[in-house]
Amino acid sequence: MTIEQQLQERSGNVCELSGATGNLSVYEVQPARNLGADGFIYIDAKCLAQIEKKEEPDSAFWQNILPTSMWSEVPAVQVVSWRMLNRFRDEGWAADALDMMYLDDELLEYAKATGDHTQDAGVQFHKDSNGNILQQGDTVTLIKDLDVKGSTLNAKVGTAVRNIRLVHDNHEQIEGKIDGQLIVILTKYVKKQ
Repeated sequence: MTIEQQLQERSGNVCELSGATGNLSVYEVQPARNLGADGFIYIDAKCLAQIEKKEEPDSAFWQNILPTSMWSEVPAVQVVSWRMLNRFRDEGWAADALDMMYLDDELLEYAKATGDHTQDAGVQFHKDSNGNILQQGDTVTLIKDLDVKGSTLNAKVGTAVRNIRLVHDNHEQIEGKIDGQLIVILTKYVKKQ
């Protein structure tokens, strides 16, 4: 029996965090510990995107889920619940849940191993002028004429910039090619196509 089949059977074909039934996938809780199915959880797309910080954190969503999922008997579900509660630890509901939650020493070490619990829920995302989240490889359109410093290039409104790259240490900047020249563009001057 594959890991996925074991998880489907264990979960009853629902997300082990939210209870959702659609768009489910296998998620390995890092770091891999050779725990077999106990090192994996079966989760829906929204939970996965939030855990992997590909979507803005939704406190209201987790407030309805974590106080229940933290009591799971599955080690991987407990670990993910503990990590997510720590992301929202500044909110009363999460602090209360963390006060009630117990992990034995080995499981707590597993939960702390990635350091994810030390990060806040408030992840900085690259957003366009309309507030849409930008991803690596997206195509954007300029909403303002831009003079490129150190160049004679003048990028006009409406110019499409394909296959952008995100500047990792600055959420207000992206990189893209215009007329074959790689330039840095402020996210407030683009809109996602």
